[in-house]
Amino acid sequence: MAETISGYIEHIIFRNEENGYTVMTVETDEGETTCVGNLAQVHEGAYIEAEGEKTVHALYGPQFHIGRCVAKVPEKGDAFLRYLGSGAIKGIGEKTAKKIISHFGSDTRRILMEEPERLSEIKGISANKARKIGEQIYEQSQMQNALIYLAQYGISLTLGVRIYHQYQDSLYEILQKNPYQLAEDIDGVGFRIADRIAERVGIANDSEFRIRSGLLYCMNRISAEGHTWYPLETVIREGCDLLGVGEEEIRKGLMDLSVDQRLTVRREMLPDGSVEARVFTTQMYYLEVNTARMLCDLNVILESDADAVENRIRQIENREKIELDELQKKAVATAAGNGLMILTGGPGTGKTTTINTMIRYFLSQNLSIALAAPTGRAAKRMMETTGYEASTIHRLLEIEGGAGDDRPDRSRFARNAETPLEADVVIIDEVSMVDIYLMHALLSAIVPGTRLILVGDVSQLPSVGPGSVLKDMIRGGACEIVKLEHIFRQAAKSDIVVNAHKINRGEEVCLDNRSRDFFFLERQDVRVIQKVTLVLVRDKLPGYVGVDPFDIQVLTPMRRGPLGVEQLNEILQRYINPPSPRKGEIEAGGRVFREGDKVMQIRNDYQAEWTVRGQYGIAGQSGQGVFNGDMGKITMADSASGTVEVTFDEARTVLYSSGQLEDLELAYAVTIHKSQGSEYPAVVIPLLAGPAMLMTRNLLYTAVTRARRCVVLVGSKETFHGMEQNEREQLRYTALADRIREIRGIMQKSEDSLNPPT
Repeated sequence: MAETISGYIEHIIFRNEENGYTVMTVETDEGETTCVGNLAQVHEGAYIEAEGEKTVHALYGPQFHIGRCVAKVPEKGDAFLRYLGSGAIKGIGEKTAKKIISHFGSDTRRILMEEPERLSEIKGISANKARKIGEQIYEQSQMQNALIYLAQYGISLTLGVRIYHQYQDSLYEILQKNPYQLAEDIDGVGFRIADRIAERVGIANDSEFRIRSGLLYCMNRISAEGHTWYPLETVIREGCDLLGVGEEEIRKGLMDLSVDQRLTVRREMLPDGSVEARVFTTQMYYLEVNTARMLCDLNVILESDADAVENRIRQIENREKIELDELQKKAVATAAGNGLMILTGGPGTGKTTTINTMIRYFLSQNLSIALAAPTGRAAKRMMETTGYEASTIHRLLEIEGGAGDDRPDRSRFARNAETPLEADVVIIDEVSMVDIYLMHALLSAIVPGTRLILVGDVSQLPSVGPGSVLKDMIRGGACEIVKLEHIFRQAAKSDIVVNAHKINRGEEVCLDNRSRDFFFLERQDVRVIQKVTLVLVRDKLPGYVGVDPFDIQVLTPMRRGPLGVEQLNEILQRYINPPSPRKGEIEAGGRVFREGDKVMQIRNDYQAEWTVRGQYGIAGQSGQGVFNGDMGKITMADSASGTVEVTFDEARTVLYSSGQLEDLELAYAVTIHKSQGSEYPAVVIPLLAGPAMLMTRNLLYTAVTRARRCVVLVGSKETFHGMEQNEREQLRYTALADRIREIRGIMQKSEDSLNPPT
């Protein structure tokens, strides 16, 4: 049951300025009370009235959890003197406060609020100082009024502060006329929140502002699902369903957004001669256009002597005691003679050996090389297999952060068209994971003449972000492509590799458990599968592959359900990292984060600051950026301050406030999509029936190829064989291949016009 307390803030123990989370002591009529909650600007000495609940914390004892809090200016007497002298108003200390009250008496509060310029009547307060004091009092009053006003629309305190700082006094006019502007201007305010406000203030259902915002919301949601465009008729239908208006209003809204250059509607000719109307966000359209143009600009033939290249490859083979097959030799020669190339192939086909040979070839030519991959884990593996320094693409481009944490289009890289990368050769691994945003940023930092070698397995799942970049580059004929196909003898000893290729070809895999590294435990009961998964991770596999349970990864096709990420993580956390008085923990959003937990970042945060600590915990290297899919371990959880410390790959340590914990989730189990680019000593894959559009061949292929030494599938053989035969791929509407073909055609016509036939 909610209670109300009022009193002075005696001492602020902890304050997170980003989200307002505060731990403080409040002096009330009943004595000192420890209070916690997300509060707007508060100061020691301020007088507050708070509504909330009394609780007892296991470690810190009685606390008052604040749900709603209002800072008030006391009316008179000692209470008013204490407030005025508390430091809540800069320029007024205890002595000055006594002078003011002595001079103005019972009229002091009115003077401060209505005639602050009269404070200059006090000795020691100049007219300029009086003006600044008046401005502070006005600002505090306006902020408090705004937060109270916004609260009636269900807007949280933290979000309310951001809205106030964005609009100041104009927020009232904006909320009354066009609350949908908030969705465009402020990260964290989406269409749903704006629509709820609009309904309360009486904005018409068919308002142009509402239709515009709703259509942009539809397009942003489409992008979040991986598409770069959507069929016009589908956008119209979804717009009608979302907004509850007619088709005519939606078509007019689309036209208005096109005129404003927020959306681009194109009619494109298909191979069969039919025409398809497509809707892009204008930004996404030009991302694909410019990416295609930069790919075509890089795709130049470089001077190389075929005999000299062949001789150099032979020397490397002899020195390194390796033997390349013809396709591997072709790949190295292609890299030597072209500005852009793609190297693709499945597991065990020699991609790593080929990359290593390329590195040695270019070093022998005194060329500088940069190696990178989309994730920290993939970069670490690249470094281990090549013996050369490798980084994430974000670090290669020197991420600087941006205005919106989860808006990759707003990220800033120090390396760009004005300050390009200085390497002669850039090799990028796991390109199937790269979305259109990151590919555009990478290409922007590479000048023609630099060799760019893109390596990836085209049979894996597409990127989490929008686009299908690797497949589109291949479909569009962006450059020379070498596909490795021969499974080498050493790799052929692994049933993980052999069976992965069988899955990819749609051939039936033998599940007789005679293998040393590929097992199938048939179970049909969900609870039994959960229990077997736990036993494998905690008890069986660590000893079998010689690692800690923390290194065994559970991969599952789905997020929800008894075999989804959410339930499996609860079970695995309970038994692998149980609670203990020696472990700190914090609860946020109905989840418990505990010291020792395995966690994953679930959205890009370009501004998150990290440090690498050296000996004795001294901070050394530092930087910005934690990205979707980064995995780490909780090394500290402090419920008193509401903070959690996570150490990610490359020993990067990040401190999270309680408000940022929504960016983390437990990672004992992760979806197969989120596992892309990672490799684990052993994986456990629980499989039961699921939707056909999800339970596909390339999902199964991606999961199996994440295992380095052992893979164990637990569940239904029928489901496994069904996935082998399900060739459906996740449908993505992308147009990079079309743009590449268009630009190549334009370049070819231009070349033909310059070189007419004789």
